[in-house]
Amino acid sequence: MHNNKTSALNPKKRSERHWTVAVFVVHEARLLMLYHRKYGKWLPPGGHIEAGETPDEAAKREVAEETGVSIVLLGEPALDVTEPRQLCRPRGIQLERIAPGHEHINLVYIAKAVGNTELTANNEADCLGWYDAAELAQLDLTDEIRKWVALVLRETGSG
Repeated sequence: MHNNKTSALNPKKRSERHWTVAVFVVHEARLLMLYHRKYGKWLPPGGHIEAGETPDEAAKREVAEETGVSIVLLGEPALDVTEPRQLCRPRGIQLERIAPGHEHINLVYIAKAVGNTELTANNEADCLGWYDAAELAQLDLTDEIRKWVALVLRETGSG
């Protein structure tokens, strides 16, 4: 039997993990992005899923809190049934290392803006805006975010 003190069975060595959402919001061939003050990089709106909240609810809440925009999540539920309630399937699920010993299990969604698309400043972002493909190409995006942007623009016909 293999006995490794750093194994996943040893909770003292396991990373703290939080469930989070990231939402790429599209409106009229533009993508909603913000420059996150805490992380020092361009990101889509998002954040932690709160206790008692579904991922769908968290995605809508986080976008509204960070930008003032209401959204509809894009993506089909797995089944066409009324019970059990079907949630929107995220476009991606990834494990992000935020800091040593701290990770986010990040559900990545694509959404479209509905209603008023005027942006409301928040205390987490230094810059917030709607960007078309040419403008996005000029932003200093991480490789991962640049790949998400390309996927979202392609899948929504916004590129």
